[in-house]
Amino acid sequence: MKDQGMGELTGLEKAGLPTGKIPGGIVLRQPGRGDGKRRRMVFEDRVSCYHVMSRVAGGELLFGETEKEAFRKMMWRMSRFSGVEVLTYAVMGNHFHLLIRVPLREKFIRRFRDAETEGQDFGGHDEEKLMEHLKLLYSEAYLAQLRAELELMKSLKTKAMAALYEKTIQGYYRRFCSMESFMKELKERYTRWFNKMHGRQGTLWQSRYQSVLVQDGAALRTMAAYIDLNPLRAGLVEDPKDYRWCGYAEAVGGSKRARRGLCRTLGIPIDDWDGDKNEKRDEKRDGKGKGREKKAEGRVLYRRLLLTDGLEQSREEMKKTGGGKVQRVRVKTRHGFDRKKALTELEQGTMLSRHDLVRCRVRYLSEGIAVGSEEFVKEAYESRQEWFSTRERGKEREFQKLPLKKSRLCCLRDLRGRMIE
Repeated sequence: MKDQGMGELTGLEKAGLPTGKIPGGIVLRQPGRGDGKRRRMVFEDRVSCYHVMSRVAGGELLFGETEKEAFRKMMWRMSRFSGVEVLTYAVMGNHFHLLIRVPLREKFIRRFRDAETEGQDFGGHDEEKLMEHLKLLYSEAYLAQLRAELELMKSLKTKAMAALYEKTIQGYYRRFCSMESFMKELKERYTRWFNKMHGRQGTLWQSRYQSVLVQDGAALRTMAAYIDLNPLRAGLVEDPKDYRWCGYAEAVGGSKRARRGLCRTLGIPIDDWDGDKNEKRDEKRDGKGKGREKKAEGRVLYRRLLLTDGLEQSREEMKKTGGGKVQRVRVKTRHGFDRKKALTELEQGTMLSRHDLVRCRVRYLSEGIAVGSEEFVKEAYESRQEWFSTRERGKEREFQKLPLKKSRLCCLRDLRGRMIE
């Protein structure tokens, strides 16, 4: 930074500079712009899938085996409590990736409804079922206090107490089937545990979190593979099945919840991970044996996807041997896709193969607003047009096709200038 007629300012001089102009205005701003928060495609009227990611402040490698395991346990517990399904995940040394599915809230909270008391003061809710569910997060002491306060409200029998009772119950309901609540509570609870564990204070995370809306089908499968291949790209393991803090490794290890999530990304029947076992089970049910068409095995389908998308990159080089002779040898390249090669291909108009896309750190999969077919992305865009300025609206550059061979996947947001990290 330079002042007119002066050299570059020192750090101390910069500290005394006045506040500059804020993009988008100061008081008169467009809705959803300039508020310091990342745009998020969140829909409460439909089931949606998201890729969410968050990184620690400063990028330090703070998470060892104990920290990763604690995050994994806390993640599954929050998933059970909130109703947000974890399809797959990867917990790394300084960040994490989650692929989640958010069901409809109204359907989830039906289990806590009481039809017999619907419409009555202090009615319409099954307190015992709700209290049983709250045990996933809260102690007996907390629940005993909550019960006592709810009973006190009901005993007073006033409209003010009836309103407070309803507000209290609805407060818990709002935390169900919500990506925002799930991520906020998961990160806050983990921060408290981490700080207590390491005798530290203050924030742990760099920012709130990043989220990408993902369409079912090819986009969801690609995103799942991208996440499970994180430890492979980082050079931590030679096979993601050997990295115990990712969804694929947990599924291979026998976890039903991890297998259920991966089966959903593949679009096959839930829990249909082992085709042989399910085939024998179905044969017993219908009495049919020979001539049955063998069912697809989720473990085989997903393994093929990972192997295709995670192919090792290598090249031939001429190297001198011990005797001074020059010999042609094949040398393994770095785990991520070579950035210069990727950018060269893009400039020439050629498209990256899908395994190249997943192995390199393509920003579409972490920082786009929505990923899916062109129709899916346009529908998402039209539902949130107020986010974009009048100048931006309707421009083709808002819909970028992913650099995939034989693919129609698109992304909402122009990232062409900095596609590869």
